[in-house]
Amino acid sequence: MTKVTFIGAGSAVFAFEIITDLLLTPALEEGVFGLVDIDAERLELAHRIAEKVIALTGRKWRVEASTDRTKILPGTNYLLNTIEVAGLPNVRHDFDIPMKYGVNQCIGDTIGPGGIFKALRTLPAWIDILHDTERLAPDALVMNYTNPMSLTCLTGVRASTLPIVGLCHSIPNTAEQLAGYLGVPFNELKFRAAGVNHLSWIVELTRNGEDMYPLLREKMQDPAIYEQDPVRFEMMLHLGAFVTESSGHTSEYTPYFRKRPDLIAKYMRAEYLGETGFYAANWPTWRKESDEWITRMLAGQEEVPLERGPEYASYIVEAMETDVPAAIYANVPNTGLVTNLPQDGIVEVRCLVNRDGVQPTHFGKLPTQLAALDAMHMAVHDLVATSVLEGDRDAACHALMLDPLTAAVCSPAEIRQMFEEMAQAEAPYLPDWMRV
Repeated sequence: MTKVTFIGAGSAVFAFEIITDLLLTPALEEGVFGLVDIDAERLELAHRIAEKVIALTGRKWRVEASTDRTKILPGTNYLLNTIEVAGLPNVRHDFDIPMKYGVNQCIGDTIGPGGIFKALRTLPAWIDILHDTERLAPDALVMNYTNPMSLTCLTGVRASTLPIVGLCHSIPNTAEQLAGYLGVPFNELKFRAAGVNHLSWIVELTRNGEDMYPLLREKMQDPAIYEQDPVRFEMMLHLGAFVTESSGHTSEYTPYFRKRPDLIAKYMRAEYLGETGFYAANWPTWRKESDEWITRMLAGQEEVPLERGPEYASYIVEAMETDVPAAIYANVPNTGLVTNLPQDGIVEVRCLVNRDGVQPTHFGKLPTQLAALDAMHMAVHDLVATSVLEGDRDAACHALMLDPLTAAVCSPAEIRQMFEEMAQAEAPYLPDWMRV
């Protein structure tokens, strides 16, 4: 019987979405959902909404839930990681301290000061989860949804023998956005993409064999279209390809757009289009609102949406259980897949899935200018993973030194001072070797 276990199930909206997807997958008539979270109240919310959706769909699934993962892991075929480690107490530190030094972040969860310190808090717990999984569910496929995506996958692959795949919706979502900008049906677009998570590139974009990039460059001249994605249109215009994460994310992953007040005023827009401190200002409220939404559905005050969504997890389980192939984009070790990116890192490429698991496909060479930007990120990833696996505090600081935006704004001495201030503020939530 198929068992799907969620670690971090207290992010109940996400668990609800994937559980709904699985229950609406035709071939998956019965199975077990394992729910694990250290927050008992949020775990109970996830447990109750899972039971409700099972009842509404009439499927023969059952739920096991515990704050102790060792009670749930045995028998797991698929493990979904959605943990958030000490996010609430540190979301302001991750933004406010870098801002003092002029490092202006919008989201701060992938690299940059916010992403690096999120990783330093998260990865030790992640390694412990993987070691327990090796012992109690050695045949499980691990699907990671936690950011920083590449860093979490890279550290996991280096620390564990388990197969790990990182899942993110940014590539298909971007392709769908491009169809909207172009005014063409999404199912008529053909695209090819690769890179690193949140900084992958749609290097080919065609319709009926015709290159769509000339038309996209025309469309961006329309202010109504340009204003929906200013940073990404600028990147496309000057670097030759559309990047696969929002303008707000992209603005903080590169050295170009957030290093001076005049550039921020010129290119940044509200919310995910680059708003200063958008994540730090809103994430605690979003967390509360998501719990309230689940509570209203449980109380019958709001209809429970029963629709299979686009997240890849249910399609992977379906393909592996039925041997009906699926194609996805995923974050996997670079075993010669992208030839001009570091071969010991994690890349985002197209993968095929069937009963033999997730099988990455060869991409080849990215245009040099795009590969160079990705390689900067992969150097940060390597240093953070090394710091966590070896308890190397200097490697963590060196990672921040190489962050593209931080390096564009600060001197090495300022970066070290910022690092020490963040380490002191977040000390209760960091590993011992970071508190020296």
